Amino acid sequence: MVLSGLLVTRVLDHTSPLSAEDGIDRLLAAHRTGWADDLSSELSTIGNTVGAATAALVAILLARWICGRWREPLYFAFAAVLEVAVFLVTTLVVHRPRPGVPELDHSPPTSSFPSGHTAAALALYGAAALLIFRRTRRRLPWLLLLVPAAIGVARLYRGMHHPSDVVAGALLGALCVAAAWHSVLRRPVLSEVPEP
Repeated sequence: MVLSGLLVTRVLDHTSPLSAEDGIDRLLAAHRTGWADDLSSELSTIGNTVGAATAALVAILLARWICGRWREPLYFAFAAVLEVAVFLVTTLVVHRPRPGVPELDHSPPTSSFPSGHTAAALALYGAAALLIFRRTRRRLPWLLLLVPAAIGVARLYRGMHHPSDVVAGALLGALCVAAAWHSVLRRPVLSEVPEP
């Protein structure tokens, strides 16, 4: 993630399509309306630190209650903690400024790259969608991915991120889900390993 951030901000920043991405921020800022301001504020709240931590805690407790074991709650916790750790390290190294449009939120001290709201939302809702899908084989849980998508658009609308920040946040969240799945749920625990 750090390498991709340095690539976006120091190597490819003056090449297409990255050189034109701020046009999206300007377009959204020019067409702001009261109802969209309110909706984007609510969506941003879902993806902020308190909102994401609360949702992660609920997911952990529900997973423990529904599944009756600790592997699924650990899966959610692993995805969330990994996302936060990678996000913080990346923002400390990359230092990308926010887009040059009026911001509707107070800027946190972290850099614009990647979108932490999008990454946290995808790590949580993506983890839930994958777990539910794997247990039920129904496609309906994938609709949960609309939540991080809406949060990413809200962050663009509010002038807090460049489009590539949101894409990077989505990638970070997805990679954290994959890492949690393979590290926690795909590995057999000692009681599940067959004896030779």
